[in-house]
Amino acid sequence: MLSKKLGCVFALAVLPALAQVPSGSTSPQTESVVVPRQHAPRRAYPGTSPRVIENVTVSDSTNWSGYAVTGSSFTSAKASWIIPTVTCSKTPNTYSSFWVGIDGWTSSTVEQTGTDSDCNGSSPSYYAWYEFYPKGSVLISGVPVSPGNKMDAQVVYNGTEFTITITNETTGKSFSKSSRVGSAARSSAEWIAEAPCCTNGGGILPLADFGTVDFGDDHTGISGTNDATDSSTTGAIGAFGSNIQEAIMVNGSTGANEAVPSGLSSDGTSFTVTWDSE
Repeated sequence: MLSKKLGCVFALAVLPALAQVPSGSTSPQTESVVVPRQHAPRRAYPGTSPRVIENVTVSDSTNWSGYAVTGSSFTSAKASWIIPTVTCSKTPNTYSSFWVGIDGWTSSTVEQTGTDSDCNGSSPSYYAWYEFYPKGSVLISGVPVSPGNKMDAQVVYNGTEFTITITNETTGKSFSKSSRVGSAARSSAEWIAEAPCCTNGGGILPLADFGTVDFGDDHTGISGTNDATDSSTTGAIGAFGSNIQEAIMVNGSTGANEAVPSGLSSDGTSFTVTWDSE
């Protein structure tokens, strides 16, 4: 698997040193360094076409797995998830990201915040981050995270700028950051497990074995997640009807599944994503 995705040799060389969350500060507003890795817009897999299954449009992607909703003038996206444990003895030097965001399904920006469960060599690394793509990803040292922690995060647009907020509900640590993103289309909202990539559109990094990640109210007990608001709809993923999109992560060379989402829960709020790499 590693030989298929080493499009960012430089980044792989420096990431183990940069991916560790700096110690010594627990301030909820502390930011860390920008790293040479990004959580990019969705990359569609060219080997298959979208198909509609029970009112959900299912597409294959080489970097995203999870759900999105499409529409216009999105002003919020909210999520919760439980940080999964990575098995680094099986997949050393690999990466996995879990986040909520606005934009990126078909547009060129993403306003997002989330957590990573990575393997620096055979050692696991867990940390929170935010990103206003195409700017780089920024680590958040003031919100330490560990496997099993319940995360609550949102992205809100107020008419002039986006504000990301991420909270570790297990520890009570929280962080917010605002930024203008001039070219943002506000055409989608997402709840995603991702194989991140490298700065300036480089190759997708190999996906860590994260087992299963749980998204949404039914798993975390955090109400109001996973939901979004656009110009016509406010509600959980399931409230967006025919505008619900599902992404299955596949290998860019073979089309084999790498991470597969479950169906939505009966209340339309929750789902899981399971690692299924070759």
